[in-house]
Amino acid sequence: MTIFFKTLLSSLLICFILSACNGTNVEIEEAASSDLTPEYKDNELRIGNSKNNLQATIKDMNLDEKIGQLVIVGVDGDTMDQDINQLIKKRKVGGIILFSKNLLSIHQSKMLINKLKQANTTNSVPLFMGLDEEGGRVTRLPNDFLATPSSEEIGNSNNLDWAYHTGQSIAKKVKSLGFNINFSPVLDINSNPNNPVIGDRSFGSTPNKVIEFGLKQIEGMHSQELISVTKHFPGHGDTNVDSHLEIPVIQHNKSRLEDFELAPFKAAIKQNVDAIMIGHLLVPAYDKQYPATLSKPIVTELLRGKLNYDGLIVTDDMTMGAIKENYDLGNAAVLSVQAGSDLVMVGHGYDEANDVLTALKQAVQSGEISEERINQSVKRILDLKESYRLTDQPIKDINVKKINKFITEFNSK
Repeated sequence: MTIFFKTLLSSLLICFILSACNGTNVEIEEAASSDLTPEYKDNELRIGNSKNNLQATIKDMNLDEKIGQLVIVGVDGDTMDQDINQLIKKRKVGGIILFSKNLLSIHQSKMLINKLKQANTTNSVPLFMGLDEEGGRVTRLPNDFLATPSSEEIGNSNNLDWAYHTGQSIAKKVKSLGFNINFSPVLDINSNPNNPVIGDRSFGSTPNKVIEFGLKQIEGMHSQELISVTKHFPGHGDTNVDSHLEIPVIQHNKSRLEDFELAPFKAAIKQNVDAIMIGHLLVPAYDKQYPATLSKPIVTELLRGKLNYDGLIVTDDMTMGAIKENYDLGNAAVLSVQAGSDLVMVGHGYDEANDVLTALKQAVQSGEISEERINQSVKRILDLKESYRLTDQPIKDINVKKINKFITEFNSK
């Protein structure tokens, strides 16, 4: 580089820093610390609605790219590190899920998410950036944002407009940080007062209440173009065991399940819900051997077949005790894809994420899973990413005051 160009570059940099002084301290700090460069390349997926274009895109993907799209992984800390960088760049994971431990402040959260997206710009498909933002006790966001009430509180209000507004509020909050998919709301029916994990995460104790308020909150999220994932199929409401620790067993017969536990999911399917999460639940009426996440009778025969659902199917976190304490994680991932799941969640641990990716690839190479089966899931994933026009573009400005004002304006009515 000549002295002239070095001098010119230095002058431009000084001008940029001086111009930034008119902004906030957060903006100045970002200009100084961000790794984002002028060479940032947007990789927004543009395959159009043509089936031929979609098939051509899948045909051009190699096996690592396809396998990667089927896995969403967590991040160990609150900064970008080499391990997650490699999972994105080398192993081509299709998405990231973040938790409270990853999201300490507005500025730090934005910087982390932007860097995760930046790492993915060498890949052809943008990331799912997800979290569990239900409201109530299940919230991941920094407390700069006003809290969303629990689903139980919303259901008890009998105010469907409030359910819609909270869906909008949740979407505004999470999208402002760069998220594009929310693993919420819960469509489980709170029919067991001894349930240690659902409780006030449910909109109510009857199918109708959960259907009315759950679908209305989904509508609110959709109005802000946020992908919503309903959970936990086929229904986690009537359990006395926490699947984070061990496998709950649902002992009801098919008639009861189809009239009660499955009712909210049937309604969501009729409303073209974006995605459904499968819970780690043993339901002997359908499968005496495997929990729902690993069960072909439940995922393929019941959800895909009898309920005629062809949208995205996501597993609950495979590192939860119900799976990790009872199965080899790689084998469990293979079973979940064989059962019919599209997106395998590995929320904790880089070794665990790599084990799942390796196990899935080896299963395809050995013929245990056909590449055609992988292509079916890749198609659903790309379809959803394209329909919401996902992109890895960085977030620049976050107006917390404006979002909080939107929340309080409804509450003050």
